[in-house]
Amino acid sequence: MSSRKNVQDTHISERIRELHLALISIVSVMNRPELDEKMVREAGISLDRALFPLLVLVERLGPIGVVDLAGRVGRDHTTVSRQVGKLESHGLVERRAGAEDGRVRQVVVTPKGQAMTDAVDAARDRLGQSLFARWEQTEIDELVRLMRKFADDIEIQASGAGT
Repeated sequence: MSSRKNVQDTHISERIRELHLALISIVSVMNRPELDEKMVREAGISLDRALFPLLVLVERLGPIGVVDLAGRVGRDHTTVSRQVGKLESHGLVERRAGAEDGRVRQVVVTPKGQAMTDAVDAARDRLGQSLFARWEQTEIDELVRLMRKFADDIEIQASGAGT
């Protein structure tokens, strides 16, 4: 039993390295400013590319605190707070008292911000259609299923709940 486990551990270790390299490639592409600019153009919206990922995250994850938002984008919370202020001045998000703790300010998307992220979703769908044009439906379904499983497990592990 233990020799089988060692062989399995070695295989997992090799695959983790491959997975890590794939994730580096994906994140590297997703972090390219020109791709955010392309998405903004494709969506037909006018928004500073530095604000674009924040708006999308607030819409997807909100209500969300600025510190949590900053951690998710790898930026200092004071920088993100200023950028959230810019989104607020455009009427795309608003800060509210937290539901659990009124002292904590959370960011939520406004209807105007929702309309903008809906346009981004439509653009992402158009771009995704071409990306997956040669994929079988079962491959897409399997990728989505496994990515969701991976994302859930990595979030659990990062939170310390899985240890």
